[in-house]
Amino acid sequence: MTEELAQQLGQLKLPSFAKHHLRIAEQCEKESKNHIQFLSQLTHCEIESRYHKRIERLLRQAKLPREKNLESFEYKRIPGLSSSQIKSLSEGRFIDLSENVLIFGNPGTGKTHLAIALAQEWCLQGRKIYYTTAASLTQNLLKTKHDLKLNAFIKKLDKFEVLIIDDISYIPYDRQETDVLFTLLSERYEMRSILITSNLPFANWDSIFKDKMTTTAAIDRLVHHSIILELNAESYRINSAKNRQNEKDKNGGKEM
Repeated sequence: MTEELAQQLGQLKLPSFAKHHLRIAEQCEKESKNHIQFLSQLTHCEIESRYHKRIERLLRQAKLPREKNLESFEYKRIPGLSSSQIKSLSEGRFIDLSENVLIFGNPGTGKTHLAIALAQEWCLQGRKIYYTTAASLTQNLLKTKHDLKLNAFIKKLDKFEVLIIDDISYIPYDRQETDVLFTLLSERYEMRSILITSNLPFANWDSIFKDKMTTTAAIDRLVHHSIILELNAESYRINSAKNRQNEKDKNGGKEM
C-alpha cells in the first residue's frame, strides 16, 4: 500500500508528498492531530519545496556572475544615496510599470555589486531576471542577426522581466553592434524593464552609438520611464588599497 501510494503521488507530480507523507503521518499521530491537520501540514511542505525549487531555478536562469547582497553594499560611501531609496527599488514596483534603472558612476563605485544584489532580491520575489555584460550581449545579438535569428533571440529575452546590461561603456562598438543593441532597446521600450550600468554620462554616449541621432533616440527611450542612480564616490577598490597601505604604514611596513 505504501509503495502504491508513493507511485500515485509521483504520477500526480507531488514529490514532497511522496517523500514526507510517512514522516508527517507519524508526527501527526504522536501529536494527536486529525486528518485535516495532517493534510494541511503535508500541503505546506509541498508548497515550501516548490517555492525553493522555483527560486533556485530563477537564480540559475539569471546567470548572475557571483553572489552579492544589499546588506554588504556600503550606502554611506555614496553621497545622496540612501538605504530607503535602494529598498524601494528592491521591492520591484518599477518592473510592473516597465520602467528602467540606470546606474552611473566611476569604476569601482559598486555599480555591478548593486545590480547583482538587486537582481537577487527580485529573483527571491519570483521575478524572471537575466544578467549579461554589454560585450557578451552585443556579440550574441550580432551572431543571431547573421544567423537570421535576431527576432527569435529578442523574443527569448522578452520572457525576462528585467534585462541587466552591465558595463555598457567598456568596449568600443562598431556600427553593426550598436545597430542591434539599439534594436533591442527599442523592442523593450515600454514593454519590459532594463537595468544598465555605465561609466559614461549621457553626454559621452555618442562614443557608444556613433551618431547623434541614434544616441539621442537610445537615450530618449531609456530615460522616458527610468530611475537614475549616480554613484559618485571614490573607487571601493582604490579606497580599500589605501586603507591597507595606511594600516601597513602604522605597523612599520608590516601587514597585519
